[in-house]
Amino acid sequence: MNKKFFIAWAIIFVVWMVGSFIVHGTLLHADYAKLPNLFRSEAESLQYFPLMILAHVIMAGALVWIYSRGAEAKPWLNQGLRFGAAIALLTVVPTYTIYYVVQPMPGVAVVRQIVFDGILMLILGAVVAFMYRSRDRA
Repeated sequence: MNKKFFIAWAIIFVVWMVGSFIVHGTLLHADYAKLPNLFRSEAESLQYFPLMILAHVIMAGALVWIYSRGAEAKPWLNQGLRFGAAIALLTVVPTYTIYYVVQPMPGVAVVRQIVFDGILMLILGAVVAFMYRSRDRA
């Protein structure tokens, strides 16, 4: 772990927090509001916001760590998008699919979660690949 790692970690954390706010706080807000028995109220959620920050710190660090260990000397954008797609297939798709099985979520909301968070993973993959782009000069 070096300076580049910690800078990438901080940048991914910020991009992920902003992206998650756009996805869940804006694009999916109306979907969640229709399900008050499944989700906490906004006021109640604010009490737990430090845990949201901690979760994003952990996820951002893990994302950067995994990418930094497997980056290849290939064009950064394609590599980043492939990485983002792999992370989405490893996390986003199965997580929301499992939640759909165990919670009474509307199917349309689940599809929207998968699509929007999947796009966010592609963006995060591209950002982390950009941060490590010097590796693609063999």
